[in-house]
Formats: sequence, C-alpha cells, structure tokens
Amino acid sequence: MTDNTKPARGTIKNGIFFYPVRVYYEDTDAGGIVYYANYLKFSERARTEFLRNLDINQQQHLQESHCGFVVRSCNIDYMASAVLDDELTISCQISELGAAYAVVHQEIRRDEELLSSLDVKVIYMNIETHRPTRIPEDFVARFKQLGV
Repeated sequence: MTDNTKPARGTIKNGIFFYPVRVYYEDTDAGGIVYYANYLKFSERARTEFLRNLDINQQQHLQESHCGFVVRSCNIDYMASAVLDDELTISCQISELGAAYAVVHQEIRRDEELLSSLDVKVIYMNIETHRPTRIPEDFVARFKQLGV
C-alpha cells in the first residue's frame, strides 16, 4: 500500500525535475482561472522540492551557514490558463550555473500543453551580510550530476 499522507516529492528524469500540482479553488481568481501570481508560487514550491529531492536541506543551511538561495530575477511568459482541478506538472532544470548563482528554467504544463515558461535566477546569499557567496561544492556536485 502506498503512503499518500506525505506531500508530493516529484521525480527526476534525464536531469529534469518534475513536480505535480493540483489547482484548488483558492488558486483561482474571479474569472475562474489561476491567478497569475500563483504560477510563481507553484514554481517556488517546485524549486524547493527540487532541492529537497537532491538532499539539499535549505533550513539546515540557513541555520548553520546563514546562507541560502534567493531570487534575483524572474522572466515569465504566460501562454495559456489553468483552471480549477487541473493537474499540472512543473519542471525544473538548471540551465546556467555560476560560482554564486544558478538559472533555473521551469515550465508549467497541463498534460503536454505548455501553460507558462519561467527563467529564474537565484543567488546563493549570506543572509547576515546580504552578499552573494559561493554555492557549496556539494551542491555544485549534485547539480552537475544532472548534466549541468
């Protein structure tokens, strides 16, 4: 028997992480479609689960090293709308990796239909000094295992 009481974790296939999301009533606007800002929330959840799937514990790193990933910029393109009860898949793929940053390409799909595409630049930052710092080597090694 499968334990369905735990949150979805997603899967990695061919270096791309896939995370399932269902659209709930609270995600929609007065017109019955997903409110545009919720695509950003769905994408953030997927990036968090992507790191968790790579055994990167963000909370632990924040507590121990006072460092973590923060969004520097986001470019998003909306192609089609999701609606109540849609089952979506959000993908994450690192498209660029620097010493203190990464660019994550994400797509939100309903089955094969592309609804939204994002490129999110995240900086690895010391939250005490508010300065970028090098991404830890063990993180880099995990990212490179995905073909970055």
